[in-house]
Amino acid sequence: MPDMTLLGWFHTILGIVALVTAFYTIVKYKVISLSSLSGKLYVGVTIIVAGSALGIYNQGGFGIAHWLAVLTLVAVSGGIIMEKFRWFGRFSMYFQALGYSSTLLFHMIPAITDFLRRLPLGDPFIDSFEDPLLVGFHQAFLAVYLIGMAIQMRWLHKAMSEESNPIGAY
Repeated sequence: MPDMTLLGWFHTILGIVALVTAFYTIVKYKVISLSSLSGKLYVGVTIIVAGSALGIYNQGGFGIAHWLAVLTLVAVSGGIIMEKFRWFGRFSMYFQALGYSSTLLFHMIPAITDFLRRLPLGDPFIDSFEDPLLVGFHQAFLAVYLIGMAIQMRWLHKAMSEESNPIGAY
């Protein structure tokens, strides 16, 4: 594995900030929204992290991590559009949650991949993308994401039934 560049360190540190902020925001507010300071921070840092990922080419070319960065930018843009313009009326909040929460999955896949391929130094946990340990993590993240989305959708549905403004933007 190549040494980390300054851009790689910047990207990694901000990626950790994004993940911590996202988990805090979801635990506290149940959804990510620009109506909270932590939601704004998450969205802003996520845009920077995804953008910086597009400049990292330590694997030789445009790869899966770059595609995940593009998906992240698309998902976060969709979340912002749904939150700001509400193109689908009250259903926009579901698409907002889907967009913002999907970015968490898109963060976690390259994060665990890079972690397992770099550490411990000199003898990393894995040496290929097909390693069962890595595949298991990716499957676990997908399962947690799907369960989390189901919980969020259920909460949003219940909140919409009980009040007219569950997440501050609707």
